[in-house]
Amino acid sequence: MELILAEKPSAARNFAKALGGKTGNYAGTEYKITNLRGHVMGLLPPDKQVPTEKVEFYKSWDLENLPWNLNDFAWKKGILSGCKDIISGLKDELKEADCVVIATDVDPSGEGELLAWEALEKCGWRGPTKRMYFADEAPASVQKAFRERKTLPSMEKDGDYVKAVVRERWDLASMQFTRAATLVARKKGFRTVVRQGRLKSVMVKLTGDQLKAYNEYVRKPFYEARFKDENGNIFARKTDDPEDIRFDSPDQVDLSQLHDSAVVEDSRAKKHTAPGKLLDLAGLSAILAKQGFKPANVLKTYQEMYENQIVSYPRTEDKEVTPEQFGELLPLVDKIAGVVGVDTSLLSHRTARKTHVKEGGAHGANRPGINVPESLAELEKGYGRIGSAIYSVLAKNYLAMLAEDYEYELVKGYVRDFPEYVGQTQIPIKPGFKAIFDSDSSSTEKAEGEETENACEFGKVASPYVHEGANKRPQKPTMKWLTKKLEKYNVGTGATRTSTLAEITANEERALMKENKGALTMTKCGEVSYALLANCHIASPEVTEKLFESMNEVGRFSRKPSDVINTVTDMVVHDMRAMQDNIGALDGMKLSDGHAIVIGKCPKCGRDLYATKNQFRCAGVHFKKTGEKDGKAVFSQDGTCDFSIYRFVGPKDKPKKLTDKNGREIAEKGKTSLIKGIKKKSGDGTYDAYLTLNRETWSLDMKFPEFKGKKHKG
Repeated sequence: MELILAEKPSAARNFAKALGGKTGNYAGTEYKITNLRGHVMGLLPPDKQVPTEKVEFYKSWDLENLPWNLNDFAWKKGILSGCKDIISGLKDELKEADCVVIATDVDPSGEGELLAWEALEKCGWRGPTKRMYFADEAPASVQKAFRERKTLPSMEKDGDYVKAVVRERWDLASMQFTRAATLVARKKGFRTVVRQGRLKSVMVKLTGDQLKAYNEYVRKPFYEARFKDENGNIFARKTDDPEDIRFDSPDQVDLSQLHDSAVVEDSRAKKHTAPGKLLDLAGLSAILAKQGFKPANVLKTYQEMYENQIVSYPRTEDKEVTPEQFGELLPLVDKIAGVVGVDTSLLSHRTARKTHVKEGGAHGANRPGINVPESLAELEKGYGRIGSAIYSVLAKNYLAMLAEDYEYELVKGYVRDFPEYVGQTQIPIKPGFKAIFDSDSSSTEKAEGEETENACEFGKVASPYVHEGANKRPQKPTMKWLTKKLEKYNVGTGATRTSTLAEITANEERALMKENKGALTMTKCGEVSYALLANCHIASPEVTEKLFESMNEVGRFSRKPSDVINTVTDMVVHDMRAMQDNIGALDGMKLSDGHAIVIGKCPKCGRDLYATKNQFRCAGVHFKKTGEKDGKAVFSQDGTCDFSIYRFVGPKDKPKKLTDKNGREIAEKGKTSLIKGIKKKSGDGTYDAYLTLNRETWSLDMKFPEFKGKKHKG
């Protein structure tokens, strides 16, 4: 019997539908389907990777302890919280299996291989192993993948697995960048964790540089002679150096030698433009951001829609679809068009375009799935407004490639008496795909002051005038802008960019950036991060691009894993120096009240005690993201101390907030001064109380002042 190992329960259900049940016989092979729940294993923290005598060294947050010696690391893994039953269940299933078929997601990063092999290794599996490579979870794709499953020689010889292991270990070692940045920031009094990472830091640096350029822009006007006809078409001189014909004031422009003159059409040529590229998840998320949808919610909802085969696989690297994928959707395009309100008469180019349909892809570009909904209203009912928005943009983008090219006439001309003044205009002939969706215009933005092409026929006469222009202001950073920058350096997949952006813009204390309808700005914590990143390799897109390529080389077995993992050490040494050189940039900066400040020492372990917006918390408390619930990140505590106290008392609707002074009293004396005016839960009146530290439970107990009644005079 072959045991098919799916990545999650929803995938197992789809496989069962495709093959005829959770157990059975398909194409002459007896099978059984089981599943994981994503990653069930994970690397232990650094202090759990080293010999006992070095534990305290790796626990300690001290610049003197960086960089780490990665030769100390055993790279041990542990079962993630709540996953013991998954491992024990898999062990039982393997007892009856003659062969395991890995059927986890086929990720470009190798993540699917990693989470399958690590579970099998924990269970002690050493038997024959195969792999199903599928584009999506549609029945035809699953059936084809099962029939064509490939034999894997071993875990160590699976290139996708080896590549993913290197990335996973590099990421654990890269925790040093966060420690370095946090410790350097502490020298200037900043008491918040400054997160750095191979994609986070690139995003912060690119966005920070662009914000700086935008905010420091100084408009420098210039003036020159130009002509304009009655339709608004402009005719200007073309020179090798524009400064030769530009002046600092309008008074310096001499129009005395110019006069009204006829416009001469020089040439007219028919041109056409093919539909733009298919969107990846980052491009889709950037468009939807302008409608107010957050990256985290786009990613979450898209995944849910994929599991129901309404949209295609999210984490694809492909920019085109294969001929088979194109053919699979072709019979459905009229129905898809009906859902999103596209006139099917526009879909007259139903043959495969070479620019969009190519051999050799895997999952194919992001597109509608084979399960076509009846209406956008149906999607909204199942997934909310965001579901219908995702499908509408994705479907129109795909359908646009089935429309004709955009056609126009490019008309060029000049001013008859002054032929050095030339101009051009575009006259639309057929809108083609632009009547449905234009991905290029939807994924690019013009900088402020950038001129657009005219779309009017030339007039008869052009008149001279003094034209005022200026240097262009850099564009404000947006998700669309950042996506294009990351694409340029081939940094991350569309899904990885989206998930990382969602993480660093999450509405929580350590967020690095804010996102509002696609526009990006820095948080106070992000400004600290950006200030420290000047000249740091971890923030360089060029360095990150080379790092990704070196990981791919490991997967092709043309580079040793240790060579790539050990690049962390040299990078940490370089970036620690750079961060310390940048420390002066923090002078005068101040974090908002929502960030942590030190108010004393932790009464439990002696580390710094922070006052945050909602807690008094030990510096040894660290949180790790373990998932999401209702679109919000879920964290678990994985630090070396768990001392934290909620700084509110009383009813939830009208609580009394403890002051920083109260926090210092708890740390130093184990008891607050009298807290007055705490509202009763019944809502009727208030009371006063002391809060005392219970050193057994490390929580606060309430102690009431002794009642002193008045003596009766009688």
